Amino acid sequence: MKPLSILNDVLGPVMRGPSSSHTAGSFHIGRLARHLFGRQPEHVLVRFDPGGSYARVYRDQGSDLGFVAGLLGWEMTDERFPQALQAAKGHGVAVEFVVEPVPEADHPNSVELELRAPGQDALRLRARSIGGGAVEIVRLQDWPLAVRGDAFEQIVEAESWAGAEVAYRLKQEPALGALEVQEKGERVLFRLRRPEPLSEVRCAAWRALPGVRALWTAPPLGWVVRGRPIFGDAHGMLAYAREHGASLGEAAAAYEAALLGVSESEVTAEILRRLGIMRAAVEKGLQDGLTLQLLSPTAGKILRAERSGQLAIGGLHARAAARAMAVMHVSSAMGVICAAPTAGSAGVIPGVLVTMIEERGLALERAARALLAAGAVGWVVGTRATFAAEEAGCQVEIGASGAMAAAAVVDAAGGTAAQALDAAAISLQNTMGSVCDPVQGVVEIPCHTRNAVAAAAALICADLVLGGYENPVPLDETVDAVDAVGRMLPSELRCTALGGLALAPSALRLPRRRLGYGEA
Repeated sequence: MKPLSILNDVLGPVMRGPSSSHTAGSFHIGRLARHLFGRQPEHVLVRFDPGGSYARVYRDQGSDLGFVAGLLGWEMTDERFPQALQAAKGHGVAVEFVVEPVPEADHPNSVELELRAPGQDALRLRARSIGGGAVEIVRLQDWPLAVRGDAFEQIVEAESWAGAEVAYRLKQEPALGALEVQEKGERVLFRLRRPEPLSEVRCAAWRALPGVRALWTAPPLGWVVRGRPIFGDAHGMLAYAREHGASLGEAAAAYEAALLGVSESEVTAEILRRLGIMRAAVEKGLQDGLTLQLLSPTAGKILRAERSGQLAIGGLHARAAARAMAVMHVSSAMGVICAAPTAGSAGVIPGVLVTMIEERGLALERAARALLAAGAVGWVVGTRATFAAEEAGCQVEIGASGAMAAAAVVDAAGGTAAQALDAAAISLQNTMGSVCDPVQGVVEIPCHTRNAVAAAAALICADLVLGGYENPVPLDETVDAVDAVGRMLPSELRCTALGGLALAPSALRLPRRRLGYGEA
């Protein structure tokens, strides 16, 4: 498994809601497919396996919009995103979605795409969305691959007789890692992960090389991973922090800078940008006027009620909860958010950090460090488990974000790296086993209130540890237990809308407002 990046895989992507796996992941697959095809296709067939999650929720969670926006070459935050299907028709792109068996569909989010255009060979690829917006191309034509969008890709198919010359030329190119080689009959495939793109002139030269059958290229989806990780688990992270006298957020900044081959100041600058997106989402979600599919937005109403003394208890916890709900309102309305670590859990960390900024005077630089501490915990979860509720339930989405937020609070309060990791661990220990049961397949019920409760609970977990609670089960072991429990859950309780609250009669009767598709 490749080392995870906090910026690429945990605190992001910056996207339009409602789902990182099914909206952002679909967009990323569509975008990679377009680049590998080399032009805008005229016909695209998207095939979902009937046993997977996509087959049941691809319209409810905007997967179709994501695929098409990526295929059109748009940015994920493009204002036209909700009208992507209509735009495709206007651009002469016919996209067909079918539910049919996908060979070797070994993941709930497996999908197969076939792209066609006149005068060009069809492109067939198989991919999977693996959580938090991360994706993997696992087959290109008839070649198995593992393309994750973390480098500039150069993939060359050649006749076997030309293989030696192609290999020699590729070894002269700048590369990230070793040249990958596969053979199949009279053909050979080479894959080179590059730190920089191949120019159009060089592409033409490669295609003209004797014996070359095909050249596929694609840019990265995020930051290029140019370096190596400085630790591999929470235990190593804690050892690094102790050796260098660093907080958890500072250790995370050092890790990310080393992995991406950039300065810590560059990492901090990008974290501040994403923090700004989180704050903007809170502000927008507290306003009236957003349209959701099932719920009416209530975050602003709750916050106003708290401020006027109408709540039974109120206080910081209630205000953090309301702000967390506000972000989820924006996500459900297909607004711009920052997944943390997923879109379905994107409200928890902003709810907590914005509350500390606005009500406890937390400086933005300190807030950025706290956000990096949250990213460090998410990195542990993503490395040892998954962010996909389709694989392990809600515990690895909202459960993970609650743990991340607890660590952020400890870091912001000046706690040690050990205390931050312990706060994250006890948070996860109290959400273990939570199922993913979205009503009508929509990321609203119970997702919005779960984000709210997780934000409030993060403050409690931080206080428990700062107050003296000694956690006996470290974060690495806790995450392993969470992952094991999640994989014991039946598919009905892993984002298929076939169990839990999704089957409650009242939930099934709720009226629905359709977003996107030219209607919003």
